[in-house]
Amino acid sequence: MKIISKLNKEFSTLGFGGGAISGEGRGYGFGDMSESKAEEILLLAYEHGINLFDFAPIYGFNLAEKRAGKALRHVREKVHFVSKSGVDWHDNGRVNMTNDPKVAIKMLNQSLKNFDSDYIDMYLVHWPDPKVDIRRPLEALYNEKEKGKIKHLGLCNTNMEDLKKAKEVCPVEVVQMEANLFNQSAFKEVDESVLKLGWGTLDKGILSGSVKTDSKFDRDDCRSWAPWWKKSDWKKKVEFVESTLAKFNLKDADLLNMAIKFSQTVADVSLCGMKKEQHLLSGIRALESSCANYKEVVDEFSTY
Repeated sequence: MKIISKLNKEFSTLGFGGGAISGEGRGYGFGDMSESKAEEILLLAYEHGINLFDFAPIYGFNLAEKRAGKALRHVREKVHFVSKSGVDWHDNGRVNMTNDPKVAIKMLNQSLKNFDSDYIDMYLVHWPDPKVDIRRPLEALYNEKEKGKIKHLGLCNTNMEDLKKAKEVCPVEVVQMEANLFNQSAFKEVDESVLKLGWGTLDKGILSGSVKTDSKFDRDDCRSWAPWWKKSDWKKKVEFVESTLAKFNLKDADLLNMAIKFSQTVADVSLCGMKKEQHLLSGIRALESSCANYKEVVDEFSTY
């Protein structure tokens, strides 16, 4: 496993996307995943050198974080947990997105409880909120960092305006952005000293070949009901992938390798959802793979 050194720590360049183990908890998740299978894949990831595990409470409505905290409790000091504030929900499961400082503190404390830990390695504000100045939740979270509850503070899915404001109240040490072949401009204006986490590496299965235009998703998979997925251009993306594979005579595995290889050129850590051992091993192999026609394929995706 490749390692990168930043923030005076070492991180695996492949990270575990926690939405993969949400299972029956639903929320942001990708289908059936039992407690035992979740524990198995978490431990396998750790045993293969992955030490960064990315979550948010909305992943399984707390269930994913609880599973990670339980499975990795014995190696807590050797792994880096990432969590986020801002995507809260009502009792009926309806999502409530807000960067209200009180909600940020509530969610931080819930994640600490979920992980059964007295600190979180990296804590991020999940999304910009046009109704709340980004400095307000960060000021509140920085106070919690001073108490030792947070090791490193940062932003997720941010923009340059919020990033500049954020630096007025605290150091921004971590930035997480969507970074993949369809979204190649991530991190271009982020300082080199910042730890860059790339999510959407395989674009929710589109770039691994696991999603086809006729794919059906089970009830525990957010792609079966989430408005943001249903209203997206995912089928158009799948068609583009299929035409690109044909044009360059590639297989699904070739594109997966290229997707991870590209992510590594813009992000320090590429986050990938892993539900099975084969997903894990494919991701690790991609880090070492050589890709014919790589530049041509990247250029092709830049035209999408």
